[in-house]
Amino acid sequence: MSKQYAKRHVLEKYKNNSREKEKPNYNILSKNLKKIYPIGLPRTCLPLSLSSLSLSLSQNSTDSSLTDVSVPLDEKISLAIRLIAPSEKKEVPVVKVVQQPRADPGDHEGLRRCNWITKSSDKVYVQFHDECWGVPVYDDNELFELLALSGMLMDFNWTEILKRRQLLREAFAGFDPNQVAKMEEKEIMDMTSNKELNLTESRVRCIVDNAKCITKIVREYGSFSSYVWEYVNYKPMINKFKYPRNVPLRNPKAEAISKDLLRRGFRFVGPVIVYSFMQATGMTIDHLVDCFRHRECVNLAERPWRHV
Repeated sequence: MSKQYAKRHVLEKYKNNSREKEKPNYNILSKNLKKIYPIGLPRTCLPLSLSSLSLSLSQNSTDSSLTDVSVPLDEKISLAIRLIAPSEKKEVPVVKVVQQPRADPGDHEGLRRCNWITKSSDKVYVQFHDECWGVPVYDDNELFELLALSGMLMDFNWTEILKRRQLLREAFAGFDPNQVAKMEEKEIMDMTSNKELNLTESRVRCIVDNAKCITKIVREYGSFSSYVWEYVNYKPMINKFKYPRNVPLRNPKAEAISKDLLRRGFRFVGPVIVYSFMQATGMTIDHLVDCFRHRECVNLAERPWRHV
């Protein structure tokens, strides 16, 4: 019995020694962990074997130092800790994207215009919008011309009228009211038969009759300009319309002017025609607020009244 007990005691002692040798040295791991994390790691992180640590790193690293036998144990541990340590979050600079204003569909030469100027708009119409429409006019001849052209809107659009503008100027003596008022029957019939002008006899006679009415106003007011600008107190009406639907076809001022013109013998001068005349002569600024011409025309409108 004593021999069997002694033999069993030796066998158990051998097994215990073997188990002690297989246990990893956590003190070394803990010592190196503290180099990386001075505040210490949670206990759940300590019982890691080097084999399991290397396995977890193998998916993210191809560094052969972990499996190289010649590399000292301390270096392996340090390398493994560096690989599994959470990387510092780098602040990504926030790039502010400044959204450029959308170009208008009728954007010619990079300028934003009123919405009724489109990509298909004729150049002559765009030029009229950019240079004439909404600019205050004080010259009697120019006012008479724009009144006559506005009256033609009953039969044509602005593009069709503007394409014949030079021909109309030549036919009507530069729209000098004194000259047009003296036109005789032959001249009227010649213009009526001119296919390039494309004007009916009633339209030609209307322009001649209106010229005669203007000469009467000039004798009373000193100029046709003084007469029409008096209705707006000699200062353009500045509107701030955002959308085309906000722009009216007529307003009380146009109705008042129309009524008095008709009383004085003018023809084809209804409120809608008169309001178109007021827009073209800058008596009212109806460029949309985001149109580049709005600010420019407002600057012109804020100047003192130029007519003497």
